[in-house]
Amino acid sequence: MIRRSLLAAAVLSVASTGAAFAQAQQNFSLINRTGFQINEVYVSPSANNNWGRDILGEGVMPSGTRRNITFPRRTQACMFDLRVVYEDGDKSEMSGLDLCKVSNVTLTWTGSATRFATD
Repeated sequence: MIRRSLLAAAVLSVASTGAAFAQAQQNFSLINRTGFQINEVYVSPSANNNWGRDILGEGVMPSGTRRNITFPRRTQACMFDLRVVYEDGDKSEMSGLDLCKVSNVTLTWTGSATRFATD
C-alpha cells in the first residue's frame, strides 16, 4: 500500500491562532521537550504508506516550543502516525495515534529514545 498525501483529502497546517485550531476534532498541540531541535514533522493517516509533506515547511521546532497542528473540518480519520526528524537527521515515529481522543503530544528524550506522551 502506498501512503497517500493529505493534500487532496486533508491538508495539514501549523496554526498559531485559536480560531484556526478549533476546526477539527483531530487538531492537537505538538510539544517539543526533547532538548533537541526538530526540523521536520509528518502526520499521516495510519492507513496510508506515504508521509506526505513536512508540515513545518521552512520552519523548525526548537526544544521548549509548542505547535498547533490543525486539520480541515472535513477530515474524518482518527488514527494517524507521527514522524519527527531532528536537526541531526535522526527520526522518531509513533504509530496508531488516535487524534480524536488526543489533545497534546509531548516529546521527551529518555537518553536513548524519544518518548511520545499523549493527553
